[in-house]
Parts: sequence; structure tokens; C-alpha cells
Amino acid sequence: MMARNIEIKAKVDDFSALYEKIALISDGLPDIIEQDDTFFICPHGRLKLRTLAADRGELIFYQRPDQAGPKTSFYTLSETHDPDSLRETLTLAYGAAGRVIKQRTLFMLGQTRLHLDRVKGLGDYLEFEVVLDENETPEQGIAIAEDLLERLGIDRQELVDQAYVDLLNQKGKHHNA
Repeated sequence: MMARNIEIKAKVDDFSALYEKIALISDGLPDIIEQDDTFFICPHGRLKLRTLAADRGELIFYQRPDQAGPKTSFYTLSETHDPDSLRETLTLAYGAAGRVIKQRTLFMLGQTRLHLDRVKGLGDYLEFEVVLDENETPEQGIAIAEDLLERLGIDRQELVDQAYVDLLNQKGKHHNA
């Protein structure tokens, strides 16, 4: 069974101010996580290998629409103890589609994961994931997401409809043109 969540991503102008707002409403102190994601060519969705440490990584497959505002994401995750070797194998098998290196500040608020991301080569973003249990409808998750947008004062025009890897690849094409 694939897990589901409702996701929203927004560009952040003032990292510190948003950090303060989130800290006031979240369930305790955040975790700071260094993430190195390699994306592979995948016709049926997205496949990424997230390296968290030399001996710890996660292979994540997910499907979600590219749209601004709340969207449902379906995903499945497998853990690995040798992410470098797995990256080499998958790159040989499928080809790499891009790499995203970021520092993620993870806050929890109930069933919602709030990520303040500093993405190398891209800037600062807020991403949150309302994790749905099997009895919850996407509409219930969207209501939680919309409420959070309002509480944090995020403007609609700040919302981003693309994955970091796509934003980075677009930026790279503009530089190479």
C-alpha cells in the first residue's frame, strides 16, 4: 500500500521570520537534516535516492501532479545502508536526471511535516506534507494545508508547482543557453 500525503511548496523570502512563525506553532524543536537527493530517469513517476549519511539512505518512488497549491502525492520508500553503491547501480541502469542538495529544517505539527529547505543553487523554500491516514480523504488534508498557509501568511503567488530538481534543471538550461 502506497502512503499518501498532501503537499505544498512555496518560495521563502525571509527564512528567519518564517522559522520564528513555525517555531511558535510546531510540536517542539526541529531536526536539521542534510539531504543529498539523486533523481533517476523514471517514466512512471519520480525515483530518487536520498543520502542521509554514508551508511544510510532511502530510495523513494513517488507520483504527484505538478501544480501550485495542495496536491496529493503517493509514495513508497525503501531503506539502504549503502547509498553510494546504489546510486552507481541506478545511474548505470536508468541514467541520472539531476541532483538536489539541501539542508532541511524539519518541524512537526500534528500529522504535518513542515520543511524549511535551503536548496543549493536555488534558495530557500517551505514545503509541507500533511500525512494522510488510510481513512482520511485528500479534501481533509487540503483543508489542513490551506489553514496552515493562512496561519503562516503564505501568499498564493509564492506557491511553486515544480520539484526542486526541475527548477534546478531549468536554471541550468538558462545558464547554458
